[in-house]
Amino acid sequence: MAKTFIIAEAGVNHNGSIQIARKLIDQAKNAGADAVKFQTFKTEKLVTQKAHKAEYQKRTTAATESQFDMIKRLELSENDHVELMSYCKEKKIEFLSSPFDLDSADLLFRLGVQRFKIPSGEITNPAYLEEIARKGKPLILSTGMSSLAEVAEALDVIFSVGNHQVCLLHCVTEYPAPFNEINLRAMQTMKAAFQVPVGYSDHTPGIEIPLAAVALGAEVIEKHFTLDRGMEGPDHKASLEPGELAMMIQAIRHVEQALGNGFKNPAPCELKNIAIARKSVVAARPIRKGEALSSDSITVKRPGNGIPPKFAKLLVGLKVNSDINADDVIFWEHLK
Repeated sequence: MAKTFIIAEAGVNHNGSIQIARKLIDQAKNAGADAVKFQTFKTEKLVTQKAHKAEYQKRTTAATESQFDMIKRLELSENDHVELMSYCKEKKIEFLSSPFDLDSADLLFRLGVQRFKIPSGEITNPAYLEEIARKGKPLILSTGMSSLAEVAEALDVIFSVGNHQVCLLHCVTEYPAPFNEINLRAMQTMKAAFQVPVGYSDHTPGIEIPLAAVALGAEVIEKHFTLDRGMEGPDHKASLEPGELAMMIQAIRHVEQALGNGFKNPAPCELKNIAIARKSVVAARPIRKGEALSSDSITVKRPGNGIPPKFAKLLVGLKVNSDINADDVIFWEHLK
């Protein structure tokens, strides 16, 4: 199995601080992530002055603060992007960011990102999708809040301009997302329907669901993380802390190894245990030379280095060519 591409989603958990952002990059690298992802936006192009916050944002930030004001203080400048991309290059981890408007997409393209991560909220924005698709970069498209038909419409737009480098991420856009509403099998449904790579962007507490997603075929995993869940800000409480992120990534790598090639054969490590764990036909009592074996003179016991139990019935009536003691393993060479 190919290695799962793991995105450590820093998002806006830098709280507008370039120093915190750099620490997040350090932690993503230390945890073993393939990429660290931020969010790129011009607040004035993203949200109106009067837009309401989501319920989870109201729970984690000042209730009197507007969504506009909250987002404005989390906005990264062009210089911030240049610095963070340079730091990622130094640390040998891919810089990723979700552009929330076309100016931001242009900025990321100009700065040389390897791919675009498209947030769930833009899946019904065809002009945005088309413009980003035209840039010719691979796309990772989150599908939170969408139906299969809406995903199909988005892909039609992207494919129509000749970009077929798309990975779809199943996602449930709630923070934290309830386990009983995750519907991981929808990821497999999208793969079957659209014949493109699929993955999973996780907002559940803990690390179990990303592991299950990998076992079900996810090629990309995205997970929010923070330096400290106790920090002030909209996404910290629904994020992993650095140690948990490292644990998740290590567990994913273990799951990848465990999936194997699908062929059912003894594993190399268990070959030495076959003779120990399996059974052979053995003498249930002393058997004399020339005596015919009977159902009461043989039984099956460990070890498994003799005649396999599946042949026991065939041995009844065959004569032995030497004395056999009780509890001795019977071998083919004992039989006439």
